[in-house]
Formats: sequence, structure tokens, C-alpha cells
Amino acid sequence: MSSLLFEPITLANMQLPNRVVVAPMCQYSAENGTMNDWHIANAGSFARSGAGLVILEASGVEAAGRITHGCAGLYSDENEAAMARVVALCKSVGHSKMGVQLAHAGRKASTQRPWEGGVALTQDAWQTYAPSAIAFDNGWHTPEALDAAGMARIKGAFVAAAERALRIDMDVIELHAAHGYLLHQFLSPLSNQRDDSYGGSIDNRMRFPLEIFDAVRAVWPEDRPLFVRVSASDWVDGGWDVEQTTQFAEELQARGCSALHVSSGGNSPLQKIAIGPGYQVGFASFIRQRVSMPVIAVGMITDPFQAETIIRSGQADMVALAREFLRDPHWTWRAAKALRATSSVPPQYQRAVSFD
Repeated sequence: MSSLLFEPITLANMQLPNRVVVAPMCQYSAENGTMNDWHIANAGSFARSGAGLVILEASGVEAAGRITHGCAGLYSDENEAAMARVVALCKSVGHSKMGVQLAHAGRKASTQRPWEGGVALTQDAWQTYAPSAIAFDNGWHTPEALDAAGMARIKGAFVAAAERALRIDMDVIELHAAHGYLLHQFLSPLSNQRDDSYGGSIDNRMRFPLEIFDAVRAVWPEDRPLFVRVSASDWVDGGWDVEQTTQFAEELQARGCSALHVSSGGNSPLQKIAIGPGYQVGFASFIRQRVSMPVIAVGMITDPFQAETIIRSGQADMVALAREFLRDPHWTWRAAKALRATSSVPPQYQRAVSFD
């Protein structure tokens, strides 16, 4: 029996060698949005071990769009040059395709790094922006509600970041519309209480995220995949849910989205998440039954047989792992051996890795 996890998949005109995705994981280690040697070592370890796609961490499209002072960005020439170095290194040591997640943190920006407490900054803070002037939680910054000029600025920043990604030969862009960040904030009625054409009905709440997608799609080559990451549920009554996410997915598919990366939560401190192995896979499966574009499942997927089952049972087309790759950067090799498949191994490592 052959492994479906290790079957190639074609997105746009790009073939990935397998269905294993390294999900974007913030490292909180950049300086003024600029990646450094830590990012080289971190991403290089993933690329070397044969995942089909490695997506670099959420990268702010403007300085105000970073979550913390340590978050990566793709808004300056210095950011671009440093990320180009990371991408080139990763492509030189492995066969993984490389992606970047373009993001804007919105009202969840201007916070401490997680190991510093993860709450709103009290020193060296900056103005945050959102669809409505509603703070994420008590003690968090009250954002400025975006006007037309602010929305145009941010849309232009996404486009400029996409153009930078193309210049550094990024294979894939993923737009971050999940985890309570700006595009998710527009989608959810919990955070979007506007009374103009960008608030109220689901069509209005989807409008700005779809405008961002269309603007990036216009400058991103058709032969390179463009993903969107979504939170399928706010896990709060009256919030964004999987039915609304499916409507959003259908709109994205019609506009040329290459894949939907299905996560959940992050937009409200009131969320009640039933966390456990594969706890978000049901959302991916629900959406996959209603759209024809590929769907990526993510969330406590750790075991090779669990990942294979998700693909084989038709719940998703790809699986993304995050923390499991931090624990085991060579997870892809372990999975290939367990599933009696093969994966790319650098010749320098072949004496230590066998799939027999």
C-alpha cells in the first residue's frame, strides 16, 4: 500500500513533492522586522528534512502590523534582503518549496513577546488598527477604526509585500486571515461592528479581505500558489463560524485561491476550544466537502499514521504541522519510514537515514 501523504500534489502550476506542510510559526526574534541567523538555522532545519512546503512565519506588511517588536516583516529593503538570504539558504539545502505568510496583526499588534508576558506593550508601543475601535481584551490597546485612507494604505502594503516576495523567488504566498489578526477581525461580527459597506452582513464583512486577496492575486503570478489561512470558528456563540467560513472559501475559490489552510480561534478571550489531537480537522473536512480547491488541515497533528489517515479518508488534501517540527525537525523522514514511503535526504545524511 502506497502512502498518499507522500504523493505529489500540484497547486497552480507548481508541484509539491509530498503533502507535508511546515506551518508558519512566529519566532519573535527579528529586529525591525528583519530576519537574522536564527531564522536561517530554524527554517533551514525544516527545508533540509524534506517537507513539501515550508511556510515562513507571519510577516507584517507594515511595521504597525507586527504582533511584537520581534516579529518578522516584509515592508522594507532590509527586510527583503534578509528574507532573501533565508529563502536562498533553504533552497540550497533541500527540495522543499518555500512560502511566506503575509499578515497584519490589527488590534492584536503592539504586544510583548510570549516569553515576556504576551500582553499589550506599555513601553515602546505603537498605534494599532482594526475594523472597529474595540480592544481585544481588558488592558489591551484600543485600536483606531480604519477609514478609507487607512484601508487603502494597508491594501497597498499587502501588494508591496507580495511584490517583494516575488523578487526573492518565494514559491507560495499565504494570506493570514486567521487567529484574530486584521483580516479575521473584519470577517468576525465580534470584532467588526462597522455600519458602512465593510460591516454588518457577511458580504460586507468579507469585502476587505477579498479586496486584499484580489489585489495580491493581481500582482502574484498565476503559476505560483496563493493560499489563505482562516480560522473556521471563533469558538464563541454569535461569532465567526464554519458555515460563514465556507461562504468565504467559495468566494476565494472563485477568485483563484490555490488552497485554504484551516485553523481556528484567536479572535476573542471568551473562546472555549475543545483541544485534543486533530481538533480542527473536522472544520477542514466540512469545508472540503463544499469546495473543489485543496484544503490543508492543521492542529495537533503529530503522528505519521494520523496524518496519513486525514489524507486517505478525504478530510484534507494536505496536513500542516507546527510544534511537532520544533520537537522533531526531521519528522518527514520519520513519517516516510513509518509509512513505507521515501523522502528527499541530503547526500551528507544518507548514511544515517534509510527507508528500508
